[in-house]
This record gives sequence, structure tokens and C-alpha cells, in this order.
Amino acid sequence: MKRAIFPGSFDPITLGHEDIVQRADDLFDEIIVAVGNNTDKKYMFSTQERLAFIEATFKNYPKVKVMSFEGLTIDFAKKINAGYILRGLRNPADFEFEKAIAQTNRKLSGIETVFLLTASGKSYISSSIVRDVYRHGGDISALIPESVVKMILK
Repeated sequence: MKRAIFPGSFDPITLGHEDIVQRADDLFDEIIVAVGNNTDKKYMFSTQERLAFIEATFKNYPKVKVMSFEGLTIDFAKKINAGYILRGLRNPADFEFEKAIAQTNRKLSGIETVFLLTASGKSYISSSIVRDVYRHGGDISALIPESVVKMILK
């Protein structure tokens, strides 16, 4: 079975994240969207909220599962027997940053990283931009999945 994890904080999940998972759905037998928890980081949304956002986004994707984890991504990947780490790239800076992590992960664990380029119409979106727009009362509906808009703006 080709199982991949798509790790991130997803605070919140964006249309860019959704795009990557939708396109990877044909490549893998199972995709675990893995919500990382870093106790040193302050999140806008709780772990439970972030998990709920992702579950709502991919409710019609039976191969997509949602889990949370703490610690190293490769340790979690080994624990759930995932042979691949899925990552989205928005720009050249993302590539340089992600390349170093991918090479380290492969050296330490043998786990391969698969990169997908974010669709051009979504490459400008990041969770930090979404949070900033939301904090200042702006309209985030064009940046996050519709199901998440409904949950956040309830």
C-alpha cells in the first residue's frame, strides 16, 4: 500500500492545501493529513478545530484520513507505516526550505518526500496570510475551503 502523510499545522487549512491533497489522491492508496502539534507554537485554532476543518474538507475523499501528532514527522510516518511525505511547493523559497528537510528525512529514515506544485491560482495563499486577514476582519472566503468558511464564520 502506498501511504503518504501530508504534515502541517493547517492553522487553518487553505485552498492550496486542499489542492495538493486532491491531486495527490490519485497517486496514493491512502493520504494521512497529519496535524502537527508544537507545544512552543501558538495556534489560532485548537487541534480539535483544525482536525474538524480538515475532516469537513475531505469528507468525500475515502482515501484521506486525518490524524494529529507530536514530535518528528519521520517518527510519526514510521509509526503509521507511511512510505512517503507529501509536500506542496508554492515558490522557489519553499523548494529550498523543503529540499533540505526532505534530504534530512531520507537520510534519517529512508522515507521519500513527494513534492507537488500548488496550482498557480492558489500559490499565493498561506495559513499565515489567512490568519492575518481574519484577525483584521477581512473576507477569508476566497482563501479557505467553503466547508471551513462555514465552520469559522458560524
